[in-house]
Amino acid sequence: MTRLPLSLVVITQDAATQLPNCLTSVPFADEILVVDSGSRDATTTIAETHGARVVHQAWLGFGPQKRFAVQEAQHDWVLCLDADESLSPALRQAIEHELSTPRFTAYRFARRNRFLGRWLRHGEGYPDWQLRLFHRNHAQWRTDPIHEGVEAQGKVGTLTGDLLHESAQTLESYLAKQNRYTSLQAERLIAAGKRPGAARIVLSPLLRFFKFYLLRLGFLDGTPGLVHILIGCFNSFCKYAKAREGWIQQPAPRVNNP
Repeated sequence: MTRLPLSLVVITQDAATQLPNCLTSVPFADEILVVDSGSRDATTTIAETHGARVVHQAWLGFGPQKRFAVQEAQHDWVLCLDADESLSPALRQAIEHELSTPRFTAYRFARRNRFLGRWLRHGEGYPDWQLRLFHRNHAQWRTDPIHEGVEAQGKVGTLTGDLLHESAQTLESYLAKQNRYTSLQAERLIAAGKRPGAARIVLSPLLRFFKFYLLRLGFLDGTPGLVHILIGCFNSFCKYAKAREGWIQQPAPRVNNP
């Protein structure tokens, strides 16, 4: 089966333990491009061992870094993965088949998150839709520094199979990452002029719990599902609380006395 050439694009920093599984899950890639932002472990050596072309780029933020990586790719069709993600066999087959005669210029697929040793099947953990396969002339990463996404022109296709996400090596590292994320989210709220009140700080976590743990059946994922949604609810609380703190800490406007 002939198909269009594809570049696998991965951004990395200290991802030596996760990267091999990511790269070997896409054996049909015509190019592997790894954009590294200063790894201190064996990430770049491992990437080169797997045939990757490594480009060094200081950290720009999630969205800008991924946009830069896509621009550096050799081929117009790109598959963007994080180092802790890999393709399931079904998704691998679906991508290969679709690239033989593409019906769309961008595709999304479900991401399945592994948390506390369990693949989540409900709640926030699944299906967690991701748009990661696209023609770069018709789609591109937004420049958001966090929770970045791809904006596509026209209709987006949906592929079968799962993108497998090893969301955290340890709970400690996962919580540290969430703490950084909520700080960045708070900065975005402040920059947008949004000043959350007490109602938003209190109700947002409660509504999130109701939506994902009850309506979307997160309780069926057992203890891992409960811990996952509780951390998510705490993230909602922290995001708005940090934004509130940011407003309080802003210097008061100077008043010019007559």
